[in-house]
Amino acid sequence: MAGNSRRRGAIRKDGTKKGPVVGSGGQRRRALKGKGPTPPAEHRPGHPAQRRSGGGKQDTRQASGGPARRRGGESDKPETVLGRNPVVECLRAGVPANALQVVVGASLDERVAEAVQLAADSGIPILEVPRNELDRIAGGALHQGVALQVPAYSYAHPDELLEAAADSGQPPLIVALDGVTDPRNLGAVVRSAAAFGGHGVLVPQRRSAGMTAVAWRASAGTAAKLPVARATNLTRALQEYATAGLMIAGLDADGDVSIDEFELATDPLVVVVGSERRGLSRLVRETCDITVFIPMSGAVESLNASVAAGVLLADVARRRRAD
Repeated sequence: MAGNSRRRGAIRKDGTKKGPVVGSGGQRRRALKGKGPTPPAEHRPGHPAQRRSGGGKQDTRQASGGPARRRGGESDKPETVLGRNPVVECLRAGVPANALQVVVGASLDERVAEAVQLAADSGIPILEVPRNELDRIAGGALHQGVALQVPAYSYAHPDELLEAAADSGQPPLIVALDGVTDPRNLGAVVRSAAAFGGHGVLVPQRRSAGMTAVAWRASAGTAAKLPVARATNLTRALQEYATAGLMIAGLDADGDVSIDEFELATDPLVVVVGSERRGLSRLVRETCDITVFIPMSGAVESLNASVAAGVLLADVARRRRAD
């Protein structure tokens, strides 16, 4: 056998292909070099975690008429609002924007004309782009020749809501959302809080709606006047508010007292609103000093989260005016 025999011509020569190897990469200069340790997922090109962290090529989300898709705990990124009606509605509501993009040669109906006029009045740059460029940005979604580039929302710190209350000279009134994932509900709560003397809205970082373009639109522009803060841990933030002297009142269908008997309304207060399906989470409920329910008649078991928040906030404002 070649390599074992000592016969002439059967001896393996140095440097031949069948010579001894080290590992699987050959020897010396022909050896393969290691690539080092595997980098974290957010640093690996093409990995979903890298795209979520904002390091990928596509750094925008698409928003049409419905709620934008988000993952719990994900930091907000710029958005692209697509479609003539959604773009016009965002501009009417005063949603901040970086640019209005209009396809070259797009038919200028009244909605496109209004969008261009509103953008011009607000000082938003108006860009004409080729159709294939807007197709690429839309990623196959229907854009109708217009798109609005919306920057990421800048959240306040939870302590800033207390500072806003102190500056107003009124007892603090803060609304916290626990598990509310629909941005339209978030926007409606922001609008109600602004209407009834609230000093800010607090949302958790995970499993919660964020201030997307849809939420801005639902707030009817009040998001520009009322701060929205984000807490890494909602329970801990509520405990810190309690330490600062605020009472924590949870809105729950199985609450302790009716809003008719809610005597804490005139005190420094945090109103916590849970999700429609599950209500308040266990830890948040345990953090509350009291839970309040809204008495209802008929076959309706519960109210939409934003509607329930509006009812309670209106009653709190009424009691504070009377006080």
